[in-house]
Amino acid sequence: MTPFEDCVYKEAATIPLGKVRTYKDIAKAIGFPRAARAVGNALHKNKNPQVPCHRVVRSNGVIGGFRYGSAKKKTLLQKEGVLVSGNKVVSTREGRSPE
Repeated sequence: MTPFEDCVYKEAATIPLGKVRTYKDIAKAIGFPRAARAVGNALHKNKNPQVPCHRVVRSNGVIGGFRYGSAKKKTLLQKEGVLVSGNKVVSTREGRSPE
């Protein structure tokens, strides 16, 4: 694991149940505001179930990719109370969309 990946995983692990963050949010939080794509690549490699990669979505609310498929990601988000319509997050437990 690279130091960058470690930072990404630690930041993603802070996302509470029922909430989402964007790849861009994670990139900014770890000090690399233009590295949203690299954040996605790092999360795709993650094998640690303690890191809730499914809680990270695209800036436009689309759920994006997931190691185990977007259908599984959608199911996990819905089980946590995130409202998903099609493949887009409509709102979280707070009633907010990721945009």
